[in-house]
Amino acid sequence: MSEENKSLEELKREAVEKAKAAAKKKREEKKALEAQANAESADNNKVETDSEKEEQKVEVAEAEASSTTEKADTNMENQSEESNASETDVEVETSEPATETDPSSEESKTEEAEAASPEEPAEKNLEDAKAKAAAAAKAKAAAAAKAKAAALAKKKREEAGEGSSDDDAKAKAAAAAKAKAAALARKKQKEAEEGSSDDDAKAKAIAAAKAKAAAAAKAKAAAKAKQDGGESGSSTDDEKAKAIAAAKAKAKAKAAAAAKARANTTDTPEEDETPKEPSPQQKFLDKYVAIIEKELGPNQLEESYINELSKDVPTLVATKESYFKIAQCLKTHPDLHFEFLSDLHGTDFESHMEVYSHLYSFTNKQSVALKVKVDREQPEVESITPLWAGANWPECETYDLLGIRFNGHPKLHRIFLGEDWVGYPLRKDYEPYDVEV
Repeated sequence: MSEENKSLEELKREAVEKAKAAAKKKREEKKALEAQANAESADNNKVETDSEKEEQKVEVAEAEASSTTEKADTNMENQSEESNASETDVEVETSEPATETDPSSEESKTEEAEAASPEEPAEKNLEDAKAKAAAAAKAKAAAAAKAKAAALAKKKREEAGEGSSDDDAKAKAAAAAKAKAAALARKKQKEAEEGSSDDDAKAKAIAAAKAKAAAAAKAKAAAKAKQDGGESGSSTDDEKAKAIAAAKAKAKAKAAAAAKARANTTDTPEEDETPKEPSPQQKFLDKYVAIIEKELGPNQLEESYINELSKDVPTLVATKESYFKIAQCLKTHPDLHFEFLSDLHGTDFESHMEVYSHLYSFTNKQSVALKVKVDREQPEVESITPLWAGANWPECETYDLLGIRFNGHPKLHRIFLGEDWVGYPLRKDYEPYDVEV
Protein backbone atom coordinates (compact mmCIF):
# COMPACT_ATOMS: atom_id res chain seq x y z
CA MET A 1 0.00 0.00 0.00
CA SER A 2 2.86 2.37 0.68
CA GLU A 3 4.13 1.83 -2.86
CA GLU A 4 0.68 2.63 -4.22
CA ASN A 5 0.49 5.82 -2.16
CA LYS A 6 3.96 6.74 -3.33
CA SER A 7 3.01 6.28 -6.95
CA LEU A 8 -0.13 8.39 -6.50
CA GLU A 9 1.86 11.18 -4.90
CA GLU A 10 4.40 11.04 -7.69
CA LEU A 11 1.61 11.27 -10.27
CA LYS A 12 0.14 14.24 -8.46
CA ARG A 13 3.47 16.01 -8.29
CA GLU A 14 4.14 15.31 -11.92
CA ALA A 15 0.70 16.63 -12.90
CA VAL A 16 1.15 19.76 -10.81
CA GLU A 17 4.62 20.38 -12.18
CA LYS A 18 3.41 19.89 -15.72
CA ALA A 19 0.50 22.31 -15.15
CA LYS A 20 2.85 24.89 -13.64
CA ALA A 21 5.29 24.48 -16.49
CA ALA A 22 2.51 24.84 -19.04
CA ALA A 23 1.16 27.97 -17.30
CA LYS A 24 4.64 29.45 -17.08
CA LYS A 25 5.28 28.65 -20.70
CA LYS A 26 1.95 30.24 -21.62
CA ARG A 27 2.76 33.42 -19.67
CA GLU A 28 6.14 33.66 -21.35
CA GLU A 29 4.59 33.13 -24.75
CA LYS A 30 1.91 35.74 -23.99
CA LYS A 31 4.53 38.29 -22.90
CA ALA A 32 6.58 37.58 -25.97
CA LEU A 33 3.53 37.97 -28.20
CA GLU A 34 2.52 41.25 -26.53
CA ALA A 35 6.03 42.64 -26.94
CA GLN A 36 6.09 41.54 -30.54
CA ALA A 37 2.62 43.07 -31.15
CA ASN A 38 3.66 46.41 -29.60
CA ALA A 39 6.83 46.48 -31.68
CA GLU A 40 5.01 45.69 -34.93
CA SER A 41 1.63 47.48 -34.39
CA ALA A 42 1.81 49.25 -37.78
CA ASP A 43 1.70 45.99 -39.74
CA ASN A 44 -1.95 44.84 -39.55
CA ASN A 45 -1.42 41.58 -41.46
CA LYS A 46 1.42 40.52 -39.18
CA VAL A 47 -0.65 41.30 -36.11
CA GLU A 48 -3.46 39.13 -37.42
CA THR A 49 -0.99 36.27 -38.08
CA ASP A 50 0.48 36.61 -34.58
CA SER A 51 -2.98 36.55 -33.04
CA GLU A 52 -3.83 33.39 -35.00
CA LYS A 53 -0.56 31.75 -33.88
CA GLU A 54 -1.29 32.77 -30.31
CA GLU A 55 -4.76 31.23 -30.50
CA GLN A 56 -3.28 28.04 -31.97
CA LYS A 57 -0.65 27.86 -29.21
CA VAL A 58 -3.28 28.45 -26.56
CA GLU A 59 -5.42 25.70 -28.05
CA VAL A 60 -2.40 23.34 -28.15
CA ALA A 61 -1.58 24.20 -24.54
CA GLU A 62 -5.19 23.56 -23.55
CA ALA A 63 -5.16 20.25 -25.39
CA GLU A 64 -1.89 19.23 -23.70
CA ALA A 65 -3.21 20.23 -20.28
CA SER A 66 -6.46 18.34 -20.84
CA SER A 67 -4.59 15.25 -22.08
CA THR A 68 -2.24 15.41 -19.09
CA THR A 69 -5.21 15.71 -16.75
CA GLU A 70 -6.97 12.81 -18.45
CA LYS A 71 -3.84 10.67 -18.16
CA ALA A 72 -3.48 11.51 -14.49
CA ASP A 73 -7.14 10.71 -13.90
CA THR A 74 -6.77 7.41 -15.76
CA ASN A 75 -3.69 6.40 -13.79
CA MET A 76 -5.33 7.36 -10.54
CA GLU A 77 -8.46 5.39 -11.43
CA ASN A 78 -6.32 2.32 -12.31
CA GLN A 79 -4.42 2.66 -9.05
CA SER A 80 -7.64 2.99 -7.09
CA GLU A 81 -9.08 -0.08 -8.83
CA GLU A 82 -5.95 -2.05 -8.00
CA SER A 83 -6.05 -0.91 -4.42
CA ASN A 84 -9.74 -1.82 -4.23
CA ALA A 85 -8.98 -5.22 -5.66
CA SER A 86 -6.21 -5.79 -3.16
CA GLU A 87 -8.45 -4.67 -0.36
CA THR A 88 -11.07 -7.09 -1.53
CA ASP A 89 -8.52 -9.91 -1.48
CA VAL A 90 -7.44 -8.92 2.00
CA GLU A 91 -11.01 -8.91 3.21
CA VAL A 92 -11.61 -12.33 1.74
CA GLU A 93 -8.48 -13.71 3.36
CA THR A 94 -9.33 -12.20 6.71
CA SER A 95 -12.91 -13.35 6.57
CA GLU A 96 -12.06 -17.01 6.13
CA PRO A 97 -10.11 -17.40 9.41
CA ALA A 98 -12.84 -15.51 11.16
CA THR A 99 -15.34 -18.15 10.23
CA GLU A 100 -13.12 -20.88 11.46
CA THR A 101 -12.21 -19.48 14.84
CA ASP A 102 -14.24 -16.92 16.66
CA PRO A 103 -11.59 -15.90 19.22
CA SER A 104 -9.55 -14.22 16.58
CA SER A 105 -12.34 -11.81 15.57
CA GLU A 106 -10.75 -8.95 17.37
CA GLU A 107 -7.47 -9.50 15.57
CA SER A 108 -9.23 -9.57 12.22
CA LYS A 109 -10.97 -6.27 13.02
CA THR A 110 -7.67 -4.78 13.93
CA GLU A 111 -6.19 -5.96 10.64
CA GLU A 112 -9.17 -4.54 8.73
CA ALA A 113 -8.69 -1.24 10.42
CA GLU A 114 -5.03 -1.34 9.60
CA ALA A 115 -5.79 -2.28 5.98
CA ALA A 116 -8.42 0.43 5.64
CA SER A 117 -6.30 3.17 7.19
CA PRO A 118 -3.97 3.67 4.18
CA GLU A 119 -7.00 3.81 1.77
CA GLU A 120 -8.37 7.06 3.13
CA PRO A 121 -5.17 9.11 2.56
CA ALA A 122 -4.89 7.68 -0.98
CA GLU A 123 -8.44 8.74 -1.88
CA LYS A 124 -7.88 12.16 -0.36
CA ASN A 125 -4.66 12.67 -2.27
CA LEU A 126 -6.38 11.59 -5.49
CA GLU A 127 -9.18 14.12 -4.98
CA ASP A 128 -6.65 16.88 -4.24
CA ALA A 129 -4.73 16.05 -7.39
CA LYS A 130 -7.92 16.12 -9.44
CA ALA A 131 -8.94 19.48 -7.95
CA LYS A 132 -5.51 20.97 -8.60
CA ALA A 133 -5.46 19.67 -12.17
CA ALA A 134 -8.95 21.05 -12.79
CA ALA A 135 -7.97 24.44 -11.31
CA ALA A 136 -4.85 24.53 -13.48
CA ALA A 137 -6.90 23.69 -16.56
CA LYS A 138 -9.45 26.41 -15.72
CA ALA A 139 -6.68 28.95 -15.14
CA LYS A 140 -5.10 27.97 -18.43
CA ALA A 141 -8.44 28.27 -20.25
CA ALA A 142 -9.15 31.66 -18.64
CA ALA A 143 -5.71 32.93 -19.64
CA ALA A 144 -6.30 31.71 -23.21
CA ALA A 145 -9.72 33.41 -23.34
CA LYS A 146 -8.21 36.62 -21.98
CA ALA A 147 -5.46 36.57 -24.61
CA LYS A 148 -8.01 35.92 -27.33
CA ALA A 149 -10.20 38.79 -26.10
CA ALA A 150 -7.17 41.11 -26.01
CA ALA A 151 -6.28 40.16 -29.58
CA LEU A 152 -9.86 40.77 -30.75
CA ALA A 153 -9.97 44.14 -28.97
CA LYS A 154 -6.68 45.13 -30.55
CA LYS A 155 -7.98 44.14 -33.96
CA LYS A 156 -11.17 46.19 -33.44
CA ARG A 157 -9.14 49.23 -32.35
CA GLU A 158 -7.03 48.92 -35.47
CA GLU A 159 -10.16 48.65 -37.63
CA ALA A 160 -11.67 51.70 -35.87
CA GLY A 161 -8.44 53.59 -36.48
CA GLU A 162 -8.65 52.76 -40.17
CA GLY A 163 -12.28 53.94 -40.27
CA SER A 164 -11.42 57.23 -38.56
CA SER A 165 -8.54 57.73 -40.97
CA ASP A 166 -11.00 57.23 -43.86
CA ASP A 167 -13.32 59.84 -42.32
CA ASP A 168 -10.41 62.24 -41.88
CA ALA A 169 -9.43 61.73 -45.50
CA LYS A 170 -13.01 62.45 -46.62
CA ALA A 171 -13.17 65.59 -44.46
CA LYS A 172 -9.85 66.79 -45.84
CA ALA A 173 -11.05 66.19 -49.41
CA ALA A 174 -14.28 68.12 -48.75
CA ALA A 175 -12.34 71.02 -47.19
CA ALA A 176 -9.98 71.08 -50.17
CA ALA A 177 -12.95 71.18 -52.57
CA LYS A 178 -14.54 74.06 -50.64
CA ALA A 179 -11.29 75.99 -50.61
CA LYS A 180 -10.90 75.43 -54.34
CA ALA A 181 -14.46 76.66 -55.01
CA ALA A 182 -13.90 79.74 -52.82
CA ALA A 183 -10.66 80.54 -54.64
CA LEU A 184 -12.42 80.18 -57.99
CA ALA A 185 -15.24 82.50 -56.84
CA ARG A 186 -12.71 85.10 -55.64
CA LYS A 187 -10.91 84.87 -58.94
CA LYS A 188 -14.14 85.44 -60.89
CA GLN A 189 -15.08 88.37 -58.64
CA LYS A 190 -11.66 89.89 -59.12
CA GLU A 191 -11.95 89.49 -62.89
CA ALA A 192 -15.40 91.10 -62.82
CA GLU A 193 -14.09 94.00 -60.75
CA GLU A 194 -11.16 94.42 -63.12
CA GLY A 195 -13.58 94.42 -66.04
CA SER A 196 -15.81 97.04 -64.38
CA SER A 197 -12.76 99.09 -63.49
CA ASP A 198 -11.69 98.92 -67.13
CA ASP A 199 -15.13 100.17 -68.18
CA ASP A 200 -14.94 102.97 -65.63
CA ALA A 201 -11.49 103.88 -66.87
CA LYS A 202 -12.76 103.96 -70.44
CA ALA A 203 -15.72 106.15 -69.46
CA LYS A 204 -13.44 108.50 -67.54
CA ALA A 205 -11.07 108.69 -70.48
CA ILE A 206 -13.95 109.53 -72.84
CA ALA A 207 -15.27 112.20 -70.45
CA ALA A 208 -11.79 113.65 -70.06
CA ALA A 209 -11.37 113.75 -73.84
CA LYS A 210 -14.72 115.53 -74.23
CA ALA A 211 -13.84 118.04 -71.51
CA LYS A 212 -10.48 118.61 -73.13
CA ALA A 213 -12.09 119.17 -76.52
CA ALA A 214 -14.64 121.59 -75.00
CA ALA A 215 -11.86 123.51 -73.26
CA ALA A 216 -9.89 123.68 -76.50
CA ALA A 217 -12.95 124.93 -78.39
CA LYS A 218 -13.62 127.50 -75.71
CA ALA A 219 -10.02 128.71 -75.80
CA LYS A 220 -10.15 128.87 -79.58
CA ALA A 221 -13.38 130.87 -79.53
CA ALA A 222 -11.99 133.25 -76.93
CA ALA A 223 -8.82 133.76 -78.95
CA LYS A 224 -10.82 134.39 -82.09
CA ALA A 225 -13.10 136.88 -80.33
CA LYS A 226 -10.09 138.67 -78.91
CA GLN A 227 -8.42 138.75 -82.30
CA ASP A 228 -11.53 140.01 -84.10
CA GLY A 229 -12.62 142.66 -81.63
CA GLY A 230 -9.25 143.50 -80.16
CA GLU A 231 -11.00 144.05 -76.83
CA SER A 232 -9.89 143.18 -73.31
CA GLY A 233 -11.29 140.43 -71.03
CA SER A 234 -14.06 142.71 -69.76
CA SER A 235 -15.68 142.63 -73.19
CA THR A 236 -16.50 138.92 -72.64
CA ASP A 237 -18.66 139.76 -69.61
CA ASP A 238 -20.40 142.46 -71.60
CA GLU A 239 -21.14 139.93 -74.32
CA LYS A 240 -22.68 137.57 -71.77
CA ALA A 241 -24.90 140.32 -70.37
CA LYS A 242 -25.97 141.35 -73.84
CA ALA A 243 -26.76 137.78 -74.80
CA ILE A 244 -28.85 137.27 -71.66
CA ALA A 245 -30.77 140.49 -72.27
CA ALA A 246 -31.34 139.51 -75.89
CA ALA A 247 -32.69 136.09 -74.86
CA LYS A 248 -35.08 137.64 -72.35
CA ALA A 249 -36.28 140.22 -74.89
CA LYS A 250 -36.82 137.52 -77.48
CA ALA A 251 -38.82 135.41 -75.05
CA LYS A 252 -40.96 138.40 -74.03
CA ALA A 253 -41.65 139.28 -77.64
CA LYS A 254 -42.62 135.72 -78.41
CA ALA A 255 -45.04 135.57 -75.49
CA ALA A 256 -46.62 138.93 -76.51
CA ALA A 257 -47.07 137.72 -80.07
CA ALA A 258 -48.73 134.54 -78.90
CA ALA A 259 -51.12 136.46 -76.64
CA LYS A 260 -51.99 138.85 -79.45
CA ALA A 261 -52.65 135.96 -81.79
CA ARG A 262 -55.08 134.42 -79.33
CA ALA A 263 -56.85 137.74 -78.84
CA ASN A 264 -57.33 138.17 -82.58
CA THR A 265 -58.71 134.68 -83.03
CA THR A 266 -62.44 134.78 -83.71
CA ASP A 267 -63.07 131.06 -84.04
CA THR A 268 -65.17 129.75 -81.18
CA PRO A 269 -66.08 126.10 -80.58
CA GLU A 270 -69.58 125.10 -81.44
CA GLU A 271 -71.79 124.69 -78.45
CA ASP A 272 -73.35 121.34 -77.88
CA GLU A 273 -77.07 121.78 -78.21
CA THR A 274 -77.88 118.76 -76.02
CA PRO A 275 -77.78 119.71 -72.32
CA LYS A 276 -75.41 117.69 -70.15
CA GLU A 277 -76.45 116.02 -66.96
CA PRO A 278 -75.00 117.61 -63.83
CA SER A 279 -71.94 115.89 -62.37
CA PRO A 280 -72.32 113.81 -59.19
CA GLN A 281 -69.61 116.07 -57.72
CA GLN A 282 -71.62 119.25 -58.27
CA LYS A 283 -73.26 119.05 -54.85
CA PHE A 284 -69.83 118.94 -53.17
CA LEU A 285 -68.63 121.90 -55.21
CA ASP A 286 -71.70 123.91 -54.16
CA LYS A 287 -71.02 122.94 -50.54
CA TYR A 288 -67.39 124.14 -50.70
CA VAL A 289 -68.37 127.46 -52.32
CA ALA A 290 -71.09 128.07 -49.73
CA ILE A 291 -68.73 127.44 -46.80
CA ILE A 292 -66.02 129.72 -48.26
CA GLU A 293 -68.46 132.57 -48.88
CA LYS A 294 -69.89 132.13 -45.40
CA GLU A 295 -66.49 132.10 -43.68
CA LEU A 296 -64.55 134.58 -45.84
CA GLY A 297 -67.24 136.63 -47.58
CA PRO A 298 -68.18 137.06 -51.24
CA ASN A 299 -65.85 137.65 -54.20
CA GLN A 300 -63.15 135.39 -52.79
CA LEU A 301 -63.27 133.06 -55.81
CA GLU A 302 -62.78 134.03 -59.43
CA GLU A 303 -64.70 130.96 -60.53
CA SER A 304 -65.58 127.38 -59.63
CA TYR A 305 -66.32 124.45 -61.94
CA ILE A 306 -66.25 120.67 -62.40
CA ASN A 307 -63.09 119.62 -64.21
CA GLU A 308 -64.33 117.01 -66.65
CA LEU A 309 -60.81 116.31 -67.86
CA SER A 310 -59.73 115.28 -64.35
CA LYS A 311 -62.39 112.82 -63.16
CA ASP A 312 -64.96 115.57 -62.43
CA VAL A 313 -62.94 116.91 -59.53
CA PRO A 314 -64.48 120.09 -57.98
CA THR A 315 -62.15 122.99 -58.84
CA LEU A 316 -61.90 126.36 -57.06
CA VAL A 317 -60.05 129.29 -58.68
CA ALA A 318 -58.96 131.72 -55.94
CA THR A 319 -57.83 135.30 -56.33
CA LYS A 320 -54.19 136.00 -55.65
CA GLU A 321 -55.09 137.86 -52.43
CA SER A 322 -57.45 135.17 -51.07
CA TYR A 323 -55.37 132.12 -52.10
CA PHE A 324 -53.80 131.44 -48.69
CA LYS A 325 -57.02 132.16 -46.72
CA ILE A 326 -59.07 129.77 -48.88
CA ALA A 327 -56.40 127.07 -48.51
CA GLN A 328 -56.45 127.54 -44.75
CA CYS A 329 -60.25 127.32 -44.66
CA LEU A 330 -60.20 124.09 -46.72
CA LYS A 331 -57.86 122.48 -44.22
CA THR A 332 -59.18 123.70 -40.87
CA HIS A 333 -62.96 123.91 -41.37
CA PRO A 334 -64.62 120.92 -39.58
CA ASP A 335 -66.98 120.24 -42.50
CA LEU A 336 -64.17 120.23 -45.04
CA HIS A 337 -60.99 119.00 -43.34
CA PHE A 338 -58.73 118.56 -46.39
CA GLU A 339 -55.69 117.46 -44.41
CA PHE A 340 -53.67 115.90 -47.25
CA LEU A 341 -51.85 117.70 -50.10
CA SER A 342 -51.28 115.15 -52.86
CA ASP A 343 -49.96 117.42 -55.65
CA LEU A 344 -48.72 120.94 -56.40
CA HIS A 345 -47.37 122.21 -59.73
CA GLY A 346 -47.38 125.21 -62.05
CA THR A 347 -48.38 125.74 -65.68
CA ASP A 348 -47.51 128.43 -68.22
CA PHE A 349 -50.44 129.56 -70.39
CA GLU A 350 -48.32 132.28 -72.09
CA SER A 351 -50.83 134.99 -71.10
CA HIS A 352 -50.52 134.06 -67.42
CA MET A 353 -49.37 131.21 -65.20
CA GLU A 354 -51.28 129.09 -62.71
CA VAL A 355 -50.44 127.17 -59.55
CA TYR A 356 -52.50 124.01 -59.12
CA SER A 357 -52.94 122.19 -55.78
CA HIS A 358 -54.85 118.94 -55.29
CA LEU A 359 -56.24 118.29 -51.80
CA TYR A 360 -57.89 115.21 -50.27
CA SER A 361 -59.96 114.62 -47.10
CA PHE A 362 -59.52 111.20 -45.51
CA THR A 363 -62.31 112.07 -43.10
CA ASN A 364 -64.93 112.76 -45.79
CA LYS A 365 -63.26 110.78 -48.59
CA GLN A 366 -63.60 113.76 -50.93
CA SER A 367 -61.17 115.74 -53.11
CA VAL A 368 -60.91 119.31 -54.37
CA ALA A 369 -58.54 121.29 -56.62
CA LEU A 370 -57.41 124.81 -55.69
CA LYS A 371 -55.96 127.07 -58.41
CA VAL A 372 -54.57 130.59 -58.48
CA LYS A 373 -53.51 132.72 -61.47
CA VAL A 374 -50.28 134.76 -61.36
CA ASP A 375 -48.78 137.41 -63.61
CA ARG A 376 -45.98 136.31 -65.95
CA GLU A 377 -44.03 139.55 -65.43
CA GLN A 378 -44.12 139.32 -61.63
CA PRO A 379 -45.02 135.67 -60.86
CA GLU A 380 -45.40 135.43 -57.10
CA VAL A 381 -47.98 134.11 -54.65
CA GLU A 382 -48.25 133.13 -50.98
CA SER A 383 -46.65 129.82 -49.94
CA ILE A 384 -48.89 127.12 -48.45
CA THR A 385 -45.94 125.24 -46.90
CA PRO A 386 -46.94 126.51 -43.42
CA LEU A 387 -50.25 124.66 -43.90
CA TRP A 388 -48.95 121.49 -45.58
CA ALA A 389 -45.28 120.67 -45.08
CA GLY A 390 -45.47 118.50 -48.18
CA ALA A 391 -45.64 121.65 -50.33
CA ASN A 392 -41.99 122.52 -49.57
CA TRP A 393 -40.20 120.73 -52.41
CA PRO A 394 -43.00 121.06 -55.02
CA GLU A 395 -42.91 124.87 -54.57
CA CYS A 396 -39.10 124.84 -54.96
CA GLU A 397 -39.48 122.79 -58.15
CA THR A 398 -42.10 125.21 -59.53
CA TYR A 399 -39.80 128.13 -58.79
CA ASP A 400 -36.85 126.36 -60.41
CA LEU A 401 -38.63 125.48 -63.69
CA LEU A 402 -41.19 128.31 -64.07
CA GLY A 403 -39.79 131.18 -61.97
CA ILE A 404 -42.88 131.55 -59.72
CA ARG A 405 -41.86 132.88 -56.32
CA PHE A 406 -43.69 131.71 -53.16
CA ASN A 407 -43.70 134.35 -50.46
CA GLY A 408 -43.34 132.98 -46.94
CA HIS A 409 -41.52 129.80 -48.03
CA PRO A 410 -38.92 128.71 -45.40
CA LYS A 411 -36.12 128.17 -47.96
CA LEU A 412 -37.02 128.78 -51.60
CA HIS A 413 -34.19 127.74 -53.94
CA ARG A 414 -33.54 126.05 -57.27
CA ILE A 415 -33.26 122.32 -56.65
CA PHE A 416 -32.36 121.17 -60.20
CA LEU A 417 -30.56 123.82 -62.21
CA GLY A 418 -28.72 126.08 -59.77
CA GLU A 419 -29.02 129.76 -59.02
CA ASP A 420 -26.79 130.88 -61.90
CA TRP A 421 -28.94 129.18 -64.56
CA VAL A 422 -30.40 131.61 -67.12
CA GLY A 423 -34.14 131.27 -67.74
CA TYR A 424 -36.83 128.79 -66.69
CA PRO A 425 -37.12 125.69 -68.90
CA LEU A 426 -40.90 125.04 -68.51
CA ARG A 427 -41.90 128.49 -69.74
CA LYS A 428 -43.28 128.51 -73.27
CA ASP A 429 -40.91 131.33 -74.30
CA TYR A 430 -37.77 129.69 -72.88
CA GLU A 431 -34.68 130.17 -75.05
CA PRO A 432 -31.68 128.04 -74.08
CA TYR A 433 -28.62 130.18 -73.42
CA ASP A 434 -25.13 128.81 -72.95
CA VAL A 435 -22.08 130.96 -73.68
CA GLU A 436 -19.86 127.92 -74.12
CA VAL A 437 -21.93 126.39 -76.93
